[in-house]
Amino acid sequence: MIGIKSLLRSAVAVGAVVGIAVSAAACSSSKSSGPASKPAAAASSGGSAAGSAASELRLGYFANVTHATPLVGVAHGDFAKALGTTKLSTQIYNAGPAEMTALLGGQLDAAYVGPSAALSAYVQSHGEALKIVAGATTGGAELVVKPDITSAAQLKGKTLATPQKGNTQDVALRFWLKQQGLTANTDGTGDVSVNPQDNAATLDQFKAGHIDGAWLPEPWASRLVTEAGAKVLVDEKDLWPNGQFSTTTLVVASDFLAKHPDTVKALIDGQIAANAWITADPADAQKTVNSELKRITGKSLSDAAITRAFTEQRVTNDPDASTLQTSLDHAVAVKLLKSTDLHGIFDLSILNTELAKNGQTAVSDAGLSKK
Repeated sequence: MIGIKSLLRSAVAVGAVVGIAVSAAACSSSKSSGPASKPAAAASSGGSAAGSAASELRLGYFANVTHATPLVGVAHGDFAKALGTTKLSTQIYNAGPAEMTALLGGQLDAAYVGPSAALSAYVQSHGEALKIVAGATTGGAELVVKPDITSAAQLKGKTLATPQKGNTQDVALRFWLKQQGLTANTDGTGDVSVNPQDNAATLDQFKAGHIDGAWLPEPWASRLVTEAGAKVLVDEKDLWPNGQFSTTTLVVASDFLAKHPDTVKALIDGQIAANAWITADPADAQKTVNSELKRITGKSLSDAAITRAFTEQRVTNDPDASTLQTSLDHAVAVKLLKSTDLHGIFDLSILNTELAKNGQTAVSDAGLSKK
């Protein structure tokens, strides 16, 4: 198991690779999700005996519809009920690279994050820092553009945005452009200029005509469509076999998983309950997610935006493990990551045990659980 010094070195490395600048601005990189939360620099979780329950679980996630699982899990009380006496402290982030820097730096114990950022943290820590223990969302990412853009060829000379350099949508856009024969270099040069920036700034800049489109997760793609007149040029699910690809996964720091497997089990139990409720009662879940977005950001989504966003993605406990190698290959192809052996990145043993208890089918690790 790696020590804290190694983790901190890895955090610096991840920041260098993806160009992270953690901002204090509201919803730009991280934000407390409410009175029950602690700052990201809180002390380490309590409990030192192997297998003991942690006194605290520090969880990171986004104020995005693609993070409906933690939004509902917190608001609906599923996490708190499952965790029992373990205190849940939450922290809100805007994009994965900054969130993974916090996890590598020992400021988070678990996080909901896109696969590209999880891969980056795994690669930079030489496969030691984290485990993917569950999926959370599939779908919910699109390239939306000005109405007069009807083909990839028309993007030459245009400016597009993504949430943050090296995040899942940033990798997806750069790789898709490469497939279309267009360059989009990480230094901003090339046939297409890709500007990673805060999602709220992307909406404002699109409205003002300063950018031509963006590859975004929900609800931001839907907001550009419903509020700014954008149209969908690429729905990412059309690029994957059977439309299945991971948008959000649940990762846990390796040392936390080793010390507190019962706490991780409780968190996964809370997720299973939250996802079951979202699936059984999507109308109320949609209202709950919108209410949480308002609590966190100060503004709820329009009915049109939240409804559209919910139809574009689906909650799931399955991390779509078979797609992870492809995600890594895409990041390598656009020079955002180096190739690495992914064996050992998953630990789905707790998830599959708990799924069985709930009468649900086990999910595959694609052979990537063991080194």
